[in-house]
This record gives sequence, structure tokens and C-alpha cells, in this order.
Amino acid sequence: MCSIFYIDNTILQDMIKMAVPGRERDLERVCFARDIRPTEWAPVLTWSENGIRLSSQRWGYPGIRNTGVIINARAESVRDKKIFENGIRYHRAVIPASHFYEWNTNKEKSTFRRSDGKVLYMAGFFDMLENEERFVILTTQANKSMQNVHDRMPLILEKDQIELWLRNGNAIDEILRQIPAELKRHAEYEQMMLFPV
Repeated sequence: MCSIFYIDNTILQDMIKMAVPGRERDLERVCFARDIRPTEWAPVLTWSENGIRLSSQRWGYPGIRNTGVIINARAESVRDKKIFENGIRYHRAVIPASHFYEWNTNKEKSTFRRSDGKVLYMAGFFDMLENEERFVILTTQANKSMQNVHDRMPLILEKDQIELWLRNGNAIDEILRQIPAELKRHAEYEQMMLFPV
């Protein structure tokens, strides 16, 4: 479900190379080399008339009736939700991460990253809410690399899909249905069985 992800300093350099120059000052709110939690600021790629834009946005839509924040949206049903309609249609985003964390039913934490060690690009969208741009990360059904830990995972894009996701409204449905690449998992602790099954 992705409720915490990690960014490091190399991400900033990669994003600056990818984006139209001039927006780096917006990243002053983001401290790199740390975990990002809901309601915190994170670097986000969006589309502008000049090309890919790099800025910082707050993670999470305000909850309905002031009940927390909405940090994820299901790829399978996002088009059906009124609250997400404007964002998914007009304001798609890509949220870069070094890795993200997930917990199993025993509350054991696993770290997931790309097998090649490159940046994870999570698909999402944003909207102007409470006078600031706020984003949500899309999730999809877990692939084989995550199924033993959780039944959901972020919708991960390949680098060559970034511009397509950001600017091509005709590509939305196909990307929402795609199965993300397999990820590498590292568990800090895993329950050992005393007796073989």
C-alpha cells in the first residue's frame, strides 16, 4: 500500500537532469536522504507547457470530514472516484523514490527496490487542495515479488514511460492496467519456522 518511501540525494540530481530548468528552488522544502511519510513534502515530476516540471508537493489529499489524509488510490477504480477525477484526468504526477517499505500481517517490515538499483518511479496524480499542490500515489495488485508481504503495491513506471504518463491522456487506461516490474525485497527480520511444513 506504500505509506513510507525513501529518497536520497542522487534522486535530486537525476530529477534536475530530467526536468525543465528553473524550478529547483521549490525543493527547498524537501530534506533529502530520509524517509517520506504522509503529509510531508516530497519531490514530484509533473507536466507543464515547457516540459517536465520538478517541484515539491505535500503527500496526501485531505480526508473526508477531516479524517486524516488519503495517500493512495487504487488504479482499478481511480477513474470512478469523484474526489480523484480532476487529478487523474489533468494532473498526473511521478513520485521518485529510492525504495519503499511494506509490512506483512505480523508487522514485519520489508524494503522493496528495483533489482537494478535505479530510481523507482511511482505513478500518481495531484490537485490544488487547501491552497497547495497535494499528491496521491496509485496502487495496484501486488506482483509475485510482493504477494507474500502485501496484496497491494505502488504502480511503478519505467523511465521511458514518464513523459507518456504525464502528458498523454490516451495512455492512462493502459498504464493503469500494467503489472509493475519485479522488485528486490530485503527483510530486516523474518519469522523462522521451528519445524518444516
